[in-house]
Amino acid sequence: MCGIVGCIGQENSVSFLLEGLEKLEYRGYDSAGIAVHGGSGIKIYKASGKLENLKTLLNGNSGKYRLNAGIGHIRWATHGVPNETNAHPHSSSENTVSIVHNGIIENYKELKKELAEKGFNFSSQTDTEVIAHLIEDSLKPGQAPGDAVRNALKKVDGAYALGAIFKQDPQTLYAARKSAPLILGLGENRNFIASDVPAILEHTKRVIYLEDNEIAEIKSSSYKITDINGDILEKKVETLPWEPVSVSKMGYKHFMLKEIHEQPDVIRQTLFDKLKNSDEPLNLREVKLTKKQLEDLDRVQVIACGTSLHAALVGKYLIEEFTGIPVDVEASSEYIYKRTIVSKNSITIGVSQSGETADTLTAIKQAKDKNSHVLVVTNRPDSTMAREADSLLPVNAGFEVSVAATKSFSAQLMAFYLLAIYLAEVKKSLPGTTIEEYKKELIQLPQKIEMILSNKEKIHDCAVKFHNTRNFIYIARGINFPTALEGALKLKEISYINATGYPAGELKHGPIAMLDETIPVLSILVPGKVYEKVLSNSEESKARNANMIAVTSEEDEHLEQIFDFIIKIPHTDEIFSPILTTIPLQLLAYYIAEFLGKDIDQPRNLAKSVTVE
Repeated sequence: MCGIVGCIGQENSVSFLLEGLEKLEYRGYDSAGIAVHGGSGIKIYKASGKLENLKTLLNGNSGKYRLNAGIGHIRWATHGVPNETNAHPHSSSENTVSIVHNGIIENYKELKKELAEKGFNFSSQTDTEVIAHLIEDSLKPGQAPGDAVRNALKKVDGAYALGAIFKQDPQTLYAARKSAPLILGLGENRNFIASDVPAILEHTKRVIYLEDNEIAEIKSSSYKITDINGDILEKKVETLPWEPVSVSKMGYKHFMLKEIHEQPDVIRQTLFDKLKNSDEPLNLREVKLTKKQLEDLDRVQVIACGTSLHAALVGKYLIEEFTGIPVDVEASSEYIYKRTIVSKNSITIGVSQSGETADTLTAIKQAKDKNSHVLVVTNRPDSTMAREADSLLPVNAGFEVSVAATKSFSAQLMAFYLLAIYLAEVKKSLPGTTIEEYKKELIQLPQKIEMILSNKEKIHDCAVKFHNTRNFIYIARGINFPTALEGALKLKEISYINATGYPAGELKHGPIAMLDETIPVLSILVPGKVYEKVLSNSEESKARNANMIAVTSEEDEHLEQIFDFIIKIPHTDEIFSPILTTIPLQLLAYYIAEFLGKDIDQPRNLAKSVTVE
């Protein structure tokens, strides 16, 4: 979950490292640090807290280190509290090597004990410091640093993306990867490493994706990539499709607000090459299942975490409703510690915004080991999960910088709508006229989202009213229950208000005991088969003096007798309503957090890409 950058041959390495870390702050922001080679030795600067603290420390030092190797790190703490001592980079006892690391070393306690018995002293609580000492211990007289890195990593169990520089070798940058993302960027007489694309996008679009157990030795005008045994590998150079402007706020106060407003275009982009006209078949060429395999499909399991898990729950409803195929949805962190059960005619779907979510990646590998066909829904077709997939359904949301997912959630929902309709077409489980009507509604959804975004006053007023509450309840039924979960999660993530989503019918089975005038209840009320039931549950809440909020497309004047705030959305078929109902919930969370003065794009304790289990 941490962010890593590195460079060699860069005219001003300190400025590059700081700019790169700024682009990676969504990956962690507990502390930050850099190590730069001045020719005679390695100098380390690090600070706890946000990156601004490191920038202040480095004020006036940015021009001292040119062309030699440098590495930088921004941390999401796993081992040890977030302070300066535990911040990266970490160095070996004799300052022979300095390293930055993302991941978790599972056998670090055993390695630490062995190294301590050899006389190595440890100053931090991190597992990373163990690697620095281990590399130094592996560096024998006359041995090349690259061999020391390979020999040390042979003893390491766990996940790592690693950047390293050596005191004796100022003109080489070293990198290694296992179960954590790391890329090599190729420039003109300068080269880079990064844990994600935004850090280097302004400097190069030519990259090499390192794979597990690969080690790179990088100079300003050349590079060598080997496996862990030292055998040289030939790697494909790829071109990034994105522009630097994709990671700009474009005048919005926060990335989250920008990304909320990008959702109409995100949905249009997701539909662009898959659904052009309602009377044409869907084009999901990335789904590599034959017509016979699709016809025989009798079970689907979906694995995801966080917001992606909520999208998966909507997907379950859609696939079951459209095709009659049973769908199991499970949190990846639970799936990986259970017996993996697949069948001949089943598929496994992994859902992840980043495509690097460690639990989900482990889960789909387990499913693949059992010969399940793995379909991945991700916003990053360049990710590890995408490379592991048998089939891929990219969601085309573009870079999402805010830690709280918004546009990627809507894009994931669209991916499930497309997949469910595609399966219904192949299996002929819905009438052709119904499928055509559904396609027409999909095409109209972006315009309806724009209508919500252009009429935000009621949402803003609602946020003013309730921004000081300490507890919030969201209720819904059917296909919008996952929307209630997602709305509650958004509020928790960025405002730190305790919010919980419930199936509306479950409210009276315990949670209703909490209700009084201090707890608002938000009801998602969309005309359809559960409308009257949710309305009845809302009346039960009103009878307990709860402040009531409705998100609805219904025009019923009687709603004003129950609800203090009524947030209107355009009418749509109930089956498509999650795409619309989620937008006001995102905005409500945003406005409440803004009134509270929270750090909206970088909420405490969180990181965008969860690359540790």
